[in-house]
Amino acid sequence: MCPPEGSGALDYQFGPPGKICAASGKPLGPGDRCVSALVEQTGRLVRLDYLEANWTGEPPHTVGTWKFQIPAATAVQQRVLDTDSLFRFFEQLVVDANPGYERMRYVVALFLLQRRRLKLDGSRQEGPQEFLVFHGQRGEGPFEVLDHQLSADEMAAMEAEMKTLLHSNREQAA
Repeated sequence: MCPPEGSGALDYQFGPPGKICAASGKPLGPGDRCVSALVEQTGRLVRLDYLEANWTGEPPHTVGTWKFQIPAATAVQQRVLDTDSLFRFFEQLVVDANPGYERMRYVVALFLLQRRRLKLDGSRQEGPQEFLVFHGQRGEGPFEVLDHQLSADEMAAMEAEMKTLLHSNREQAA
């Protein structure tokens, strides 16, 4: 964003706020009112963040200061997919065996493979279709999943759908 012409203001980006107060060492959290100081240290500009209550004035070699409030965590940031929930979701998809969720089973299996919760034991051919054979890290399975060979765009769309389904299941259980 450019400042209005003739305002003399400049818009610089100095990274996100730090995690702790530079004065007290206390953690900075959502909703905290803070003051940041841009300070020259050994020829470099360093951002120091302070809880407003701990601000005692500009430290030596300060180039600039500003006030801000740490934003609240968004719903997206709070929605972290833990591996065990993802594995239970996968097992549910396998048990349900709904053909409409074949691609979803494939995507979830790949996520679990990436997170080392599933191990790929090989594949088997059935006519023109190839099935990937997985075992759980704790001895579960075998699980056979049709290899859909999705494009990156298809994977991204399925990942978004997976997160929506997983979180709606979690909310229904709560």
